[in-house]
Amino acid sequence: MKTQTRGERPDYEVLVVGAGFGGIGMGIRLRNAGIDNFIILEQAGDIGGTWRDNTYPGVAVDVSSFMYSFSFEQNPNWSRAYAPGEELKAYADHCADKYRLRSKIRLNTKVTGSEFDENQHLWRVSLDSGGILTTRYLILGVGALTQPKLPDIPGVSDFAGKTMHTARWDHDCDLDGKRVAVIGTGATAVQVVPAIAKAVARLDVYQRTPIWCGPKPDLLIPDLLKAVFRWVPLAQSSARMAVSAATEAVMTLGIVHHKQVPLLVEKIESACIAHLHKQVPDPELREKLTPKYGFGCKRPSFSNDYYATFTRDNVELVTDSIQRITTDGIVTADGCRREIDTLILATGFKVFERGNTPPFPVYGRGGVEIGQWWDQNRYQAYQGIALPLMPNAFSITGPYGFTGASYFQLIENQTRHALRCIESARRRKATYIAVSQDAHDRYFRWALSRTSDTVFYNSCAGSNSYYFDKHGDTPLLRPSSAVSAWWDSRNFSLKDYRFESLSTLRVTGSPPVDVEASA
Repeated sequence: MKTQTRGERPDYEVLVVGAGFGGIGMGIRLRNAGIDNFIILEQAGDIGGTWRDNTYPGVAVDVSSFMYSFSFEQNPNWSRAYAPGEELKAYADHCADKYRLRSKIRLNTKVTGSEFDENQHLWRVSLDSGGILTTRYLILGVGALTQPKLPDIPGVSDFAGKTMHTARWDHDCDLDGKRVAVIGTGATAVQVVPAIAKAVARLDVYQRTPIWCGPKPDLLIPDLLKAVFRWVPLAQSSARMAVSAATEAVMTLGIVHHKQVPLLVEKIESACIAHLHKQVPDPELREKLTPKYGFGCKRPSFSNDYYATFTRDNVELVTDSIQRITTDGIVTADGCRREIDTLILATGFKVFERGNTPPFPVYGRGGVEIGQWWDQNRYQAYQGIALPLMPNAFSITGPYGFTGASYFQLIENQTRHALRCIESARRRKATYIAVSQDAHDRYFRWALSRTSDTVFYNSCAGSNSYYFDKHGDTPLLRPSSAVSAWWDSRNFSLKDYRFESLSTLRVTGSPPVDVEASA
């Protein structure tokens, strides 16, 4: 006679990892849907993710403030067209407070691993405290640009002065009158280099690959306009739509359909070159600052003073490769040694590589570790959010999910997708959700078929872009329009998922009961 056992009741229906905007967005979705048995785990002592961690001088959003908010919770109080970082952190706090998420967030709680229990249809999430939490559904809201990437340069750990990565800025470190070196000339350097140049005695900026940089329409938003946005929400929505449409034109036509419409990128490149010529009269310096790859291959940026900073007497652009770092300076391949007091690493973040996406071991069906599987089999996920090997789990920043137009649109799309699945499972009284292998593979084939038209495979040689992973793929961006991604998040077929039920009383060893999928 077979023994009957009661299915294990998980501690939470939904467990969200990360209290950045991704985790906050998922929490708001759950609150609004009336799903109250959830928790958000955050390893740090505060919420805000990127805008908690990045506090370096000059930090600001590098897309328009009008786009950088939830569509349902637009902020009428941005001070500038490109808001400074402290305002983004304040906006995260505002959202957490308004939507009553504080009681659902557990700070200083680091997830060290997670494992799917196929017999009980739940996830067991391990914590650094040694405890284990169980949840029916696991949401990975850990972000993509969170773990600093340190340069692989001989002697980097030997430097005896102050070293700091821009994402771990030490505000007790006084740069006034110091000899400072910045390694890296990406989007972060575009902000931090002009911000510190006036204070330091000397600034050496080490460039491997120049960045495309255009003029920044960073205007102060007058109080009258803020009042209009507060009292006439349609006015701010209209501004958001206009900026979104312009951004979408660049991303979709210029980046995704570059092969068909190369003229748009060429026009943008011409505008950037004109901006460079206006700020840098020296032709030799201009040549060093001019990218030799297409616009969009690396994350471009906007600044009204980045190029001009290199014309200052106390600033030097160094393009010779770094040979080694010593206890008190940097030696380049030409044999030149420059002494410094402070070393600033503007070297970006890990993206799609093992140990970052996800940042802890995730064991799915059959005990397969997802990070290892991705590392061996290429990064891929249905609609950028789900894997057949990861039942009951959704990743907000999964492969081929982000269109590049707005991070908040990505969050809204992916949290909507996850909620549709969870609510469907509730209606069916199902305890198991897994995307079918066919639907997953179909989406991956579609994504790969579209990448050949993008800028990445037409003019990116020598760009050293973090958009490319070890497989030569570009899984960060979804090769489609933002409108298409929005539509799919609302209308993907639930038949692409398999729903199963674990009975409250089930016979040990018996298979789960299939629940027929329907749209």
